[in-house]
Amino acid sequence: MEDGPYKYIRDGNGKVSRVIRIGTRKSQLARIQTDSVAARLGELYPDVHVEIVAMSTIGDKILDTALSKIGEKSLFTKELENALERNEVDIVVHSLKDLPTTLPPGFTIGAVLQRENPHDAVVLHPKKAGLTLDTLPDKSVIGTSSLRRAAQLKRRFPHLQFENIRGNLNTRLKKLDEKDCYAAIILAAAGLKRMGWENRISQILNPEDCMYAVGQGALAVEVRARDKDILEMVSILHHRDTVLRCVAERAFLRHLEGGCSVPVAVHTQVKDSLLYLTGAVYSLDGSDCLKETMQISVAPDNQIQEFADECTHVGVTACNVPESALAAAEKLGVDLASLLLSKGAKDILTTARQLNDAC
Repeated sequence: MEDGPYKYIRDGNGKVSRVIRIGTRKSQLARIQTDSVAARLGELYPDVHVEIVAMSTIGDKILDTALSKIGEKSLFTKELENALERNEVDIVVHSLKDLPTTLPPGFTIGAVLQRENPHDAVVLHPKKAGLTLDTLPDKSVIGTSSLRRAAQLKRRFPHLQFENIRGNLNTRLKKLDEKDCYAAIILAAAGLKRMGWENRISQILNPEDCMYAVGQGALAVEVRARDKDILEMVSILHHRDTVLRCVAERAFLRHLEGGCSVPVAVHTQVKDSLLYLTGAVYSLDGSDCLKETMQISVAPDNQIQEFADECTHVGVTACNVPESALAAAEKLGVDLASLLLSKGAKDILTTARQLNDAC
């Protein structure tokens, strides 16, 4: 049965339960991530019935073109948001790094869950077992679909070559193992861990080698901004430090006007009530780089907020996180981006975007 946008079911004993429909991509990793969120909600709200609705996105369907060349900002989110808008689902689970820093009107990120390891990982071809990026032979080919990874690794490991590789985790690992095209591929450590494939990780790249993407390793729950009851329900999933780190990262990227078509990388940490943000922009070949670090206090206060626009920052609504800390995190991202822009970041990013479009 349905009541407006909401759906209910009645069990054999006549008990009526609210149904929460969760939208997700069809890939195995997306389903694992969504199942983990569904399980958490089931534990927290045992009277709620959870249904999972899986669908394909543009990014899932176009597999022969580099992500940076498709030119669509919502590659992995648009179809899911369309379903949310049509009330076909109540919430959507995303990898936060797939969500643009400016969401379509009427949507907000109602929860950012505790971050998994955000760093990138090297997965070697079985024949290269025991080696590292440093010790791989000259002109070894590394597969990555990310301009950010390629730019940083070209700078750090100039003896290697980098080529595009597309597909979900399963597909990319199969391409690595069954062909001799690649000596290694670069993947997000978080995805490998969630899939149970930690044994394939040959090397975790530290920030000196390769900083990560904005939001990498964190899961986001997107909701309709007007659904205050859903927003309140999922807000319990927020992880404070992850929220603050990702708000700073998203503010940094948005102020730079960056995206997947330009190499932008970050590293954040919260330590002793201070939020540290390192951000960098690169030319496509990694030869040009601007990199800076800033920090700001995010000491907690006792301010209690209602669910309102005031507690939404770069698309994230987190009223159970102190507003002063959220505002500080957003300011940190904007200030660091402004610093890099004052040093010439816009020229580097504009050239990178033009070269990428021309390739």
